[in-house]
Amino acid sequence: MRRVSSKMSCILSRQFLQPQPKFQINAFRFYCDHPDLSSRKRPGPLTRYRNLVEQGKLQHDPEQERVAVELDNLFGRLEQYENKMGEYHVTLAKWENERENKRRRLLMEEAELKQQSDKETTVSKYRNILETTVSKYRNILEGRWMFRKKPENVERGVGKWVSYLNREKKLDKLVGLRPTPPPAPKGLYLYGSVGSGKTMLMDMFYSATEGIVKHRRRFHFHEAMLEINEHMHRLWKNQVEEKSLQSNISSWIMNLPFDTNVKEWLVAEERYNKDIRMKNILPAVADKFLVDQEMDQRGASILCFDEIQTVDVFAVVALSGIISRLLSTGTVLVATSNRAPDDLNQDGMQKEIFQKLVAKLEQHCEIVLIGNEIDYRRVIAQRSISKAHYFWPLDSIAFKKFEEMWHEVINQSGGKVISSTIPVMFGRTLKVPESCNGVARFNFNYLCGRPVGAADYIAVARNYHTVFISDIPEMSMRIRDKARRFITLIDELYNHHCSLFCSAASSIDDLFKGTAEGTLFDLESFQFETETEGAKLRRNVLAEGNVGSGGTPTGIISMLSGQEEMFAFRRAVSRLIEMQTPLYLEGVCDLHPYFQRQSEELRDDSERTLLSQPTC
Repeated sequence: MRRVSSKMSCILSRQFLQPQPKFQINAFRFYCDHPDLSSRKRPGPLTRYRNLVEQGKLQHDPEQERVAVELDNLFGRLEQYENKMGEYHVTLAKWENERENKRRRLLMEEAELKQQSDKETTVSKYRNILETTVSKYRNILEGRWMFRKKPENVERGVGKWVSYLNREKKLDKLVGLRPTPPPAPKGLYLYGSVGSGKTMLMDMFYSATEGIVKHRRRFHFHEAMLEINEHMHRLWKNQVEEKSLQSNISSWIMNLPFDTNVKEWLVAEERYNKDIRMKNILPAVADKFLVDQEMDQRGASILCFDEIQTVDVFAVVALSGIISRLLSTGTVLVATSNRAPDDLNQDGMQKEIFQKLVAKLEQHCEIVLIGNEIDYRRVIAQRSISKAHYFWPLDSIAFKKFEEMWHEVINQSGGKVISSTIPVMFGRTLKVPESCNGVARFNFNYLCGRPVGAADYIAVARNYHTVFISDIPEMSMRIRDKARRFITLIDELYNHHCSLFCSAASSIDDLFKGTAEGTLFDLESFQFETETEGAKLRRNVLAEGNVGSGGTPTGIISMLSGQEEMFAFRRAVSRLIEMQTPLYLEGVCDLHPYFQRQSEELRDDSERTLLSQPTC
């Protein structure tokens, strides 16, 4: 009953729309096809774009079509590349297994020599004691020398680092260097103004690759940064646990036929080997960031990254390390941004690291400007906009309509309004005051007036397909922190394709204009959290700064330029406008994670039913 009723709440939003064709496709959130289409029949990005233009759902734009052609050329090279990468990963897996086996064999040989050395040292020790009766002073000196003497084949006191390097050199000779991946097709880095179609075109490409490439991930900047943080935290935490328990390292060592001191030496060598790998943690994070490392799941990989930004030191360092690693190991990148790569870091943070990132992007991607200045979200909205989702001003008439809409959606959902708690990243939770079958309601101050951020908003967006937000004020300098959080909230609701109902003090166009108090700063991307409440913001992982009692950063390293902040506000306005349009609302039931999870559950139920039926 729950699945059916919750679906009805999504259908409700459609009754306010103009009659649409059966297979209406969301033009700007085009990364899902109708479920009946097989991957073999999926058209490329150019075909999709031209079809939407012919159907009158998009206005033709030469700049967009030019980019669609480039994406289509990339799409055409992917199937062959997938096959080559499949073969490469088979070779790589064999190389990794052989190298690990050889490495352990070398350790065993060194351990045997060490044990032999220890036995010889013990014999020498007793002999030296006996020889002291002949010549006390001479034999004492000789005994000290023999006690320290080791066989020539064992490393003399050169330290673990040199021992590690020498072992790696031996492995290079025995097994060979790491196999080189086949040349990857050049990806695309798309940049341009708000509403120019960057995200739409990237999502067309992403949708077309389903069934062609095994590993596909699409991230918005906020979500990517949080996942990077989560992976880093998990790796560090595992390392601490392993150091205390020694379980993973020592499990294969404890049963070996060696003395205790030799086993302790082996454990120390293994731990050092792991520590060396952890010192450069970003490649390790990159390997877990995109590709499932199971052998039967290896192949080519594509990363679609929306809104690349370098707003702080952590973003510069993390993006440089992870994107460089992914590109070097064959991942195809299609990214969007409002700036060209060279212009991303206008505050000059970590210049050397940033230049390496730019060089990698230029080496592995075509840098493409979408040169139009038209906001096509507004063009679509002017043709067909539904005003049933945005209520203003904050007067009794708008309030009554907002309340009626809330009760109507809840009645259609067929459930009971309850207070619930949802999980957030880093082990935190968020209380949801009112929710019912995928529908939630919040007050503006509850979501944006407290020290919460992108992780909380992602949790809301993933769990609720329909979100009501009441009492949204006009943004001014006095509440600039709330404005920043609100922009981040809109980004995540939009990225997850939520249906949004708002009651606000002014129209969408006037919401971010500010007041006589001054303009607003765009620090939206600084709203990231660490594991414990009140700890340093993640932007301060590599630079000092504190969190005040209100949860806002102090001692901020750099402020984004006025042009950057205006871009963020224009993007928020543009997205709010699109979220009221039929084209956007039509896609909620197909694209939101809530309904995608339900579809997967239904498929699983059907498969279990078929398997349980007796065969003839």
